Amino acid sequence: MSVPAWLLSRPIAHRGLHDAAAGIPENSRAAAEAACAAGHPIELDLQPSADGVAMVFHDDDLARLTGETGPVTSRSAAELGRMRLLDSAETVPSFAEFLDLVAGRVPLLVEIKSQPGSPAIATNALVEAALAALDGYEGAVAVMSFNPFAVAHGVMIRPDLPWGITTGHGPGLFPEHPDTDAAITGGATDPRDYGAAFVSHGLRAQDAPWIGDLRRAGVPVLAWTIRSPEEEAMARGFAANITFERYRPDPGPAPLDHGTDAPD
Repeated sequence: MSVPAWLLSRPIAHRGLHDAAAGIPENSRAAAEAACAAGHPIELDLQPSADGVAMVFHDDDLARLTGETGPVTSRSAAELGRMRLLDSAETVPSFAEFLDLVAGRVPLLVEIKSQPGSPAIATNALVEAALAALDGYEGAVAVMSFNPFAVAHGVMIRPDLPWGITTGHGPGLFPEHPDTDAAITGGATDPRDYGAAFVSHGLRAQDAPWIGDLRRAGVPVLAWTIRSPEEEAMARGFAANITFERYRPDPGPAPLDHGTDAPD
């Protein structure tokens, strides 16, 4: 699967265009609306509810964003849907609700989260729930995960979607799953082995030696999370596009067709 032009051309709003001080929490409906109004693609995160529904939420624990206690996976979708985000009027949306709201107005970059303490393969159930919500959705979407097994599973089900691997927390390519990570012993595992078409890489790990190898091999690289013009300048040294928050980058040109593939 080739990478669509939008993924490499227009800065992507990290967890939506959020501003907690203005009552717009991350990964909320309001953050999605703000990104749509500004014309920015939206990066968002998915966690599973206790009853297996894909919910738009970053943390595996509820405390930081809702003030509740315990893991997201301990609550049903209905319970999560009633929880207020950061004392705002916003509540936790399901992925299906988020899709209905955005309705193809801007592209979406969806990150599938793994759950601490669970086997890596357990994330496959969340992949399936996310793809079920996407069934029939006509807007532009790309999907990524730190979990290479989740990516490989998703590629088998929806090879028509662009899939990527998120990297950049440690010395190797797959820091959350070191059993797959040949980089620890000297050579980076190729994300294309799992069907990934792109990499979203952390700015703090920009000196990872294998990033240059991937770029030279033609693998598109995005950079996260960029929070200032100075960081953007650093990111542009190795990445084609950025995921940003806390400032407004130059939006760049909007591609005429969200589905247009990037040039080889």
